[in-house]
Amino acid sequence: MGEIFIIPTPIGNLGDFTYRSKETLIQVDKIYAEDTRTSKKLLVKYDINTPLFSYHQHNEHKIVDTLINEVKDKNLSIALISDAGTPGISDPGFLLVNKAKENNINIYCLPGATSIIPAIVQSGFATDEFSFYGFLPHKKGRKNKLQNITNQTTTIILLESPHRLLKLLKELHDLISNNRMVSISRELTKIHEENIRGTAEELLLHFSSKKVKGEIVVIIDKAPKQKKNVGI
Repeated sequence: MGEIFIIPTPIGNLGDFTYRSKETLIQVDKIYAEDTRTSKKLLVKYDINTPLFSYHQHNEHKIVDTLINEVKDKNLSIALISDAGTPGISDPGFLLVNKAKENNINIYCLPGATSIIPAIVQSGFATDEFSFYGFLPHKKGRKNKLQNITNQTTTIILLESPHRLLKLLKELHDLISNNRMVSISRELTKIHEENIRGTAEELLLHFSSKKVKGEIVVIIDKAPKQKKNVGI
């Protein structure tokens, strides 16, 4: 029986690619990518000539069984990559891994570049406990989910798009006012990387005065734990 490799790819700087990841992509029979045009740039840079195929949110349900059968019946080894970061984390990948587990296929997830860990480390907020929520719903259920998130007593990690950042900061200002700090990491590992920390009001003022670009990680300092009333 074959095997499946989940390979993280650089989130910006193409130098953030491990030697093991390169060797694995060279050795597998096929590579499945979220966007073959984006991934081709990485493969060309590292002289990787393995056949490349599409695997994304619009076709994964149609082709996942075919991939599983290839690995099982043809004894193929395949790799899954996304445009940036680790497949399965806010990117296609969960379905394939779950199907592989159901079919007793070995899965190997390699370590590599990520936006989440650098963003929380540079924020200066507590890292002993943190919760990751990915992207918030655009409309339905957004308000209630954000309310529940901001009540968490762990450091919070969110992902956000440039055109919704101001909306999120306004919502955070309404929910937590200036009582807790927020950290924004933008364009990590790229030329115009920006890391800035402040209250929601301060960050709203900062980003309102400029055109926001790039991938964004939002870190929210944890809510203080409520003191328990001790009876006498």
